[in-house]
Amino acid sequence: MSKQERIILSLLAALNFTHILDFMIMMPLGNYLNVSAMQFSILVASYSISAFFSGLAISMFIDRFDRKKSLLFAYMGFVLGTIACGFAPTYGLLLAARIMAGLFGGIIGAQVLSIVADMFSYERRGRAMGAVMGGFAAATILGVPLSLYLTNIFKQDWHVPFLLIGSLGIVLIPLIIRFIPSMTSHIQKETTQQSPFEVLQTNCKLPAQRSALIFSGLLMMGHFLIIPFINPYLEYNKGISKDLTPIIYLVGGIASLLAAIYLGRLADKKGKLLVFSLSVFFSLFMVIIITQMPNVPFSIILLFFAIWFIVATGRIVTAQAMISEVVKPELRGSFMSINGSAQQLGSGLAALFAGAIVFTEKSGKIHNYNWVGYLSIFVLLLSLLFGRKIFRKMDVTEDSPVMENKLIQETA
Repeated sequence: MSKQERIILSLLAALNFTHILDFMIMMPLGNYLNVSAMQFSILVASYSISAFFSGLAISMFIDRFDRKKSLLFAYMGFVLGTIACGFAPTYGLLLAARIMAGLFGGIIGAQVLSIVADMFSYERRGRAMGAVMGGFAAATILGVPLSLYLTNIFKQDWHVPFLLIGSLGIVLIPLIIRFIPSMTSHIQKETTQQSPFEVLQTNCKLPAQRSALIFSGLLMMGHFLIIPFINPYLEYNKGISKDLTPIIYLVGGIASLLAAIYLGRLADKKGKLLVFSLSVFFSLFMVIIITQMPNVPFSIILLFFAIWFIVATGRIVTAQAMISEVVKPELRGSFMSINGSAQQLGSGLAALFAGAIVFTEKSGKIHNYNWVGYLSIFVLLLSLLFGRKIFRKMDVTEDSPVMENKLIQETA
C-alpha cells in the first residue's frame, strides 16, 4: 500500500469516525434524555429513516459527479446538522436536527465505500475496508467513552458530545479538500444520459444487486435491534452504573479495531464469505448472552462485549467488501448510495421494532428485551442465508487466480 493510499484511507477513517460517532452516541445518551422508550426509538430511527430517503434520492444522480465533491457536500451538511443537535433546547428541535444530520449522513457512507472500491481491487479490498472501518473502532474506543465522560463532567448535559463531533468535523473539512483526489473516472456519457429513475431501475432490476440490497438491509436490522436499549438494560436491569458505561465501549472499541485489521486481512487470504459466515454464527450466541445477561462480575461483562464487538466487526467488514463487487465501477456510486439507504432503513426499522417490543417501568427497568434478541437472531440467520446464496460464486482470495466476476458480467 502506497503512502498516498495510506493517507487517503486514514482521512476516510477519520471522517467515518465523526460520522459513525454521531450516530452511535445517541445509544448511550438514552440514559440522559428524559423520554419514553418509544420517543427514544423515534430519535434513533429519525436519523436512519431520513438517511434512507436521502441516499435513495441521491443514488439517481451521484454517478454524474466527482466523488470528492459529492463527499465534501454531504459532509459539510452533516456537520451543520450535528452542530444543530448540540444547540437543540427541546425534544422537538433535537428530532428536527437529527433528521437534518441524517439527510446528509445518508450520503457519506456510500461515497466513502465507493472511493475505497474504486481505489482498491477486490483482492485488496478486505484490508482497505478494514482500515476505513477503523473509524468505527475509534468511535467506540475514543469517541463514545470521551463523549460520555464529558457529558458526566458537564452535569449530564447531552449537548456536549454533538458539539465535540461538530468541532472535529470543521477541522476535517479542509483536509478533505487538500488530500482527497478528484475521482471522475467512473463518469461515462451513457450514465449521464440516463434519467434519474432509469438509474434507480438499472441498479435494482438485476437479481444479484437486488438480492445484495435485501441482504444489506437484513444484516443491519439484525445488528441494530439490540443496540438502542443496551445501556438502559445494563443500568436499570443489571445495576451497572453510568460511570462504567464508557469502559464497556472502550474495551469493545479496542476489540473492534483489532478485529477490523486482522479479520480484513484474513478475509482477503481465506475468503470473505467464510469469515462473514463464522462471524454471524458466533454472534448468535452473543446476542442471547447480551439480551439475557446473567449476573456476573463486571470483568466478565467486558469480555462478553469484547467478543460481540469482534464478531460484529467481522460481519460488517466482509459484507461491505462483498457487496461492493456486485456492480460495475461506473454504477458503483449510485448502487452504494442505494445500499446505504437499505442499511439505514434496516437500522431505522430495528430501532422502531425494538421500541415497540420493550416497555419500561417507572424505575427505568425494561422488559421484553429477550424478545428483541430472538428477533435479532432470526434476522441475522436470514442475512446469512442470503449472503451464502449471493456471494458463494464470487468469493476469491489473494492466493487464488484473478478471474472476472460472474456477477459483474451480469451487469454488462
